[in-house]
Amino acid sequence: MLRRDFFPAAAAAATAGLAACAPAPAPDRNAMAIKITGVEIFRIEVNSRGPWCVIRVQTDAGLTGIGDASHSGKDDPAIGKIKEYAEVVKRGSIFDIEALRAYAHPQYKEGGRAVSCALSALEQALYDLQGKAMGVPCWALFGGKMRDQIRNYANINRSTDDRVPAGFAERAGQAIDAGFTAIKMASFDGMPRNGSAAEIEAHTKLGIECAQAVRDRIGLANDLLVDAHNNFDYERGLDLMKRMEPLELFFLEEISRPIDVFSRLKKQATMPIAGGESLFGVQEYWPYLVAETVNIAMPDVKYCGGMLELKKIAAMAESNGVQCSPHGPASPVGNMAAAHVCATLPNFLILEYSYGDAVEWRAEMTNPPEPLEKGGMLRVPDTPGLGYELNDTLVEKRLVDKATA
Repeated sequence: MLRRDFFPAAAAAATAGLAACAPAPAPDRNAMAIKITGVEIFRIEVNSRGPWCVIRVQTDAGLTGIGDASHSGKDDPAIGKIKEYAEVVKRGSIFDIEALRAYAHPQYKEGGRAVSCALSALEQALYDLQGKAMGVPCWALFGGKMRDQIRNYANINRSTDDRVPAGFAERAGQAIDAGFTAIKMASFDGMPRNGSAAEIEAHTKLGIECAQAVRDRIGLANDLLVDAHNNFDYERGLDLMKRMEPLELFFLEEISRPIDVFSRLKKQATMPIAGGESLFGVQEYWPYLVAETVNIAMPDVKYCGGMLELKKIAAMAESNGVQCSPHGPASPVGNMAAAHVCATLPNFLILEYSYGDAVEWRAEMTNPPEPLEKGGMLRVPDTPGLGYELNDTLVEKRLVDKATA
């Protein structure tokens, strides 16, 4: 489906009515009395780009909650923050989300992504626990779901080693053959930003040729998304958008980083512009929305502050006429946390799936296995919490190391 057809279809689906909620088992004790007793932190081997970092929060009721802190950039500082925040949540209730948020947010300026990933992981785990304690799925805690399935695009960037047109096209073809109907690539990585005009043009030309090769391979029946990874200034960004027009992109992501440049480019664009994957909290997102930098906001459930923060950012975006397509090269835990929130969003568009990461065993990391269906559709469960537990056998097999708090 092309972007020109998908946007109205998405809007119609969002207003089609609330999906029925399957009966959930009643909680076996007073949820408010449940106390957190410990946190397990697992680093799981994935590929050369680094491990996944997931956590499991334990309670005195025997319930556990899971969360994803992957891709913080530096795992050790993030794990340190998880241990610090674990002591905070042990003193309170599994419902003290805003208290944890208030504690962690002031640390972000100095701590960066270690803070955001640690906060996000613990927050995901707390919502998982809340749902399990009350016998309801996490989506029920965010206003109820508007859709049973979440459309995912296959981000082939992390798993494409041969960074030439044929290499990208081959990987895209594999993802289409696996059932996906939308492909994202980042063919401008390695841009020599301080290089000569000739060097920059050569790299830009190669990136466009890679995108053209993918479009030729997947055809117009499938959607193509391109991430520019902030590699362009205003003039070069204008040139890029013009040269990409024939590809009929679903969206063009992260052309430039400065807000004023991004805003000017978006206002000149003839295609949907997306961005905001690295922003933390509503306070960082607000200036981007006010400046009208994007048509599509891309908060990441691991980076933005968690599930509640994702919901808040999506609501701000909705009030500005902006759709929401969460960023998320994540483990199945992070993907499912994002999917529960996406199920509740009136302005949801599409979710990211990191295609090729641990492709042989990825689905088996959780019990039950990750429910990815044909078309790249992720079915949102009706079972309590996130609906999944870690597969301890697989985690142990792929374990890099483990810490506790």
